[in-house]
Amino acid sequence: MPMTTTEPESPAFSPHPNPWGQLAALSGRGLTKVIRNGELVFAFVSPAFLAVCFYLPLKNVMAQYPGMNYGQFLMPIIVLQSVGFAASSAAMKASFDGKDGIHTRFRVLPMPAWVPMISRLVTNSALLVVSLLCALVACLIIGWRPENGALGVGLVFIVSFVIGILLALVADGIGLNSGSPQATSQAMSLPTLILGMLSTGFIPEESFPDWIQPFVRNQPISQFVNVIRGADQGTLTWDLVQPSVYWCIGLFAVAMGLLGLNRRRTGA
Repeated sequence: MPMTTTEPESPAFSPHPNPWGQLAALSGRGLTKVIRNGELVFAFVSPAFLAVCFYLPLKNVMAQYPGMNYGQFLMPIIVLQSVGFAASSAAMKASFDGKDGIHTRFRVLPMPAWVPMISRLVTNSALLVVSLLCALVACLIIGWRPENGALGVGLVFIVSFVIGILLALVADGIGLNSGSPQATSQAMSLPTLILGMLSTGFIPEESFPDWIQPFVRNQPISQFVNVIRGADQGTLTWDLVQPSVYWCIGLFAVAMGLLGLNRRRTGA
């Protein structure tokens, strides 16, 4: 009787891959790329560099304000500058991936449109957490001491993280719509630098000329600084938080507009 051989059955091909597995794979790819490109190192170094560059030159200048602990005063802007670094990194990653054609390849795969975006957000969140932790340590070194204990530190971290996520979404949208990583870097760095210098993060409002004080007082960086200081001191009130809530809503609207523009432009 002739012998027959049976070939092993090949695993069935699923036309609908697991999106959560795809998300895990892309997030792992993003985190690996962050480590390989040295962004994690910059997340450590950047807050310390900012703290030293701002604290040392301005400490003696701010001695004119009796009883001021300038390290305490400077903490919110150091934290926000670290948040800005994470946002700039998010924009650059999105722009370079677009230049390399990665987004185009993702669109032709059987992959939900939200998977690449959420994977980038996971990567940006991890970088943001590292940057915030390093910023708080740098602030401790220059003299900041939590006034509201562990609760205050937790509130500072949560507020800063929310602001950072919104800025990362805006940065992601800018990077996706920009054809030039260099232009993307400038689009993120220059506004945050200018607004940071013209804010109450470095010097009190009354130190600015009278004609520019209304702008300094009401622009988003100053409002975010006020909320972070209030969180640290345990003096948060709705009147203090309200302007920042409106600015956060505005950032979210801008982010959704940019991401929606990219989807219409690419047909994703």
